[in-house]
Amino acid sequence: MSDPEFTRVVADADVLAADLLIGGDARKALDAVREHSWMTLVASDHLLDDAEAVIADVADEELATDWRGKAEAETVQVEHSAGDHPGLASAHFGSAAHLLSFDPELRSAHTGATIKKYAEVSIKSPAGFATLFDAQSAYEAEFDEEYPGPDRDPRA
Repeated sequence: MSDPEFTRVVADADVLAADLLIGGDARKALDAVREHSWMTLVASDHLLDDAEAVIADVADEELATDWRGKAEAETVQVEHSAGDHPGLASAHFGSAAHLLSFDPELRSAHTGATIKKYAEVSIKSPAGFATLFDAQSAYEAEFDEEYPGPDRDPRA
């Protein structure tokens, strides 16, 4: 098991869809990732497939297809088996330290204890991540230099 990278984040399909369609905590959490070039959003094709299906079902196919193209360009792609949980597998194979999900069962202590032998990943709600993530502390711990502040427009 490789050590997770604190600068790598996975957003489960529900969070990806909510970011696009609703905003709120999902957008706030993902904007914190997108506004820093040193942070990386990780996803598998299976994870993007799930999010695209939700977006197509709730909104429409054209929006889902457009979103998919942008999502593929903005994420680091990882591969995993079709039977794996897309969010967990993306975090594991993408060495991500964070998985954002609205699923309370996925965020439960039982799930955390069960997956600990396979992956070191912190599973949080988007609100929890947005509240707890401190970009300055994260940057200074990772790079041993003063935090320069956000360096990208998260909505671009």
